[in-house]
Amino acid sequence: MRRLLLLRHAKAAVASGGGDAERPLTERGQRDATRMGQYLAAEGLVPDTIVFSSARRTRETMEGVRHQLDSHPVLYMEPRLYLAEAQSLLDHLRRTPETTQGLLVIAHNPGLAELALLLGGESNRVLQGQIRQRFPTCALTILDFACDWQHIKAGDGILRRFVVLPKVPKS
Repeated sequence: MRRLLLLRHAKAAVASGGGDAERPLTERGQRDATRMGQYLAAEGLVPDTIVFSSARRTRETMEGVRHQLDSHPVLYMEPRLYLAEAQSLLDHLRRTPETTQGLLVIAHNPGLAELALLLGGESNRVLQGQIRQRFPTCALTILDFACDWQHIKAGDGILRRFVVLPKVPKS
């Protein structure tokens, strides 16, 4: 069984001198990335590989998540994931090494939400409806697959969870 975790980057600043790709996380984004890492650790959802886009906000999200995990997943920064569409993300998934059992992809919307819906097929209509309605920053979708990464196609996944962190009031 292969497990795919799709995580949208945490909340980023509106603008940056370096353009869109260099937008940093906000304070809330930093907190949320840490909280998501804590969630993954507490739920035993620790990937053996993390792939993330080259955008600053995805790199910072990855760091916030990774520091909460008790393991040392293999890390890959993949520039082609920056603002990638669902089909490009799927093409990248198909190149995942077969030794990878759990893969966390940290990237951008709308590509991630579209990929979750594409792969999840009709496996869970309630979660599909939630994903269609809103896929906010630092939202996580979890899918399981019975096939190898290279053979993944539309509808092959079983949509297990859609996690949206509750907002925490500023202190």
